[in-house]
Amino acid sequence: MCSSDLPLDVAFSSENHGFLVGSNRLIMETDDGGASWQPRALELPEDENFRLISIDFQGKEGWIVGQPGLLLHSDDAGQSWTRLLLDTKLPGEPYMVTALGPRQAELATNVGAIYRSSDAGANWQALVSDAAGAVRDLRRSPDGSYVSVSSLGNFFATWTPGQATWQPHQRISSQRLQSMGFQPDQGLWMLSRGAQMRFNSNADDLDQWSKPVIPITNGYGYLDLAWDPLGAIWAGGGSGTLLVSRDGGASWNRDPVGSEQAGNFNRILFSGDKGFVLGERGVMLRWVG
Repeated sequence: MCSSDLPLDVAFSSENHGFLVGSNRLIMETDDGGASWQPRALELPEDENFRLISIDFQGKEGWIVGQPGLLLHSDDAGQSWTRLLLDTKLPGEPYMVTALGPRQAELATNVGAIYRSSDAGANWQALVSDAAGAVRDLRRSPDGSYVSVSSLGNFFATWTPGQATWQPHQRISSQRLQSMGFQPDQGLWMLSRGAQMRFNSNADDLDQWSKPVIPITNGYGYLDLAWDPLGAIWAGGGSGTLLVSRDGGASWNRDPVGSEQAGNFNRILFSGDKGFVLGERGVMLRWVG
């Protein structure tokens, strides 16, 4: 991985075998749980510079989506990939893919359109009648619910399976939203400009939020938040900012490895007993517990 590459997502087909994808057609493979990675190549037109933005597996069946307009499917744990054609009228660009089972997947775009396929991507059924509008962040919970942050960060929207449309919600303060996601108990969390965190303790009442938490004031905001398998909360952000809380967010400490990196940490991922922090300039950190 070179310094111009931006890693964007990681997924595993088995305990030790998985893939990393990112900008500039970046795709790398591991057979040792992420301790080491080897470059792979995809059979794509050489003159097109794809941004591989999301990857997911259910056993040997895998999916990759990228921009512009890229959808790939594998049924052999990623040893080979087949490009599937997307409808030219698809609202927005592919943003997230979720493997759901044999021949089944869910595809979401950067305007909040959500589609489901049950035939390995040959056909797609729309789950939402109206898109949410341009988004800067989009997350999916294990139960199939979504939360999105508008491109300007001035409101967020939620969708649960069975709803016809997205439900918009006003932001809690004057600070624009940066990103949002789901806590382990399905409540929401949000990161706002000004390095503020808030937590929702009741997923059924999205008007109830904690007071703002500002762990460390260093002039840099936070870009992502995630819980590790041991229950600790990790926050990543600008200029190597990587913090951890082991008491539910009451107190925070810097991770010294993060402080050694100069770029921003854009994504924190945990899958099973594995965790990764993805950053600029080709930086990736592996969680070791």
